[in-house]
Amino acid sequence: MFKCGDKILYPMHGAGVVEDIEVKSVLGEKQKYYVVDLPTKNMKVMIPVNRSDSLHLREIIDSKMVPDVFDVFTKDYIDEGLNWNKRYKINLEKVKSGDIYELANVINDLMQRDSLKGLSTGERKMLNDSKHLFVSEVVLSTGKCKIEVEDLIKTYF
Repeated sequence: MFKCGDKILYPMHGAGVVEDIEVKSVLGEKQKYYVVDLPTKNMKVMIPVNRSDSLHLREIIDSKMVPDVFDVFTKDYIDEGLNWNKRYKINLEKVKSGDIYELANVINDLMQRDSLKGLSTGERKMLNDSKHLFVSEVVLSTGKCKIEVEDLIKTYF
């Protein structure tokens, strides 16, 4: 269970800080919710505490791991010959997993594929969303500003 002040990742939404744990009554049932501030999206979300495992909530990475995560961007893209919606489905599962290395792999593959062959509209959106998730976690982990992290990503591509 997370506590107030913990920095967590909410896959598909981004990294944030647990500001409060509230008890709310929904449909006559009382449940605990994390109130999480997502600073890069400028919004707050309420996440049911009892669903934190199934939603793959986790603490953000330690700043010492950031260089290892960026190393993923040095790997060559391998075209497996899959059509765009099969690639999209595989990449979506990687993003949903909440694993920062899988997320970096998605960004790396899509950035390299874009420069070689271009992306479908769905893959372009996934790339933009994945970058946002990645940047939000690195920003909270390192204390760097959003633009600085985005510029660092660009140096690899």
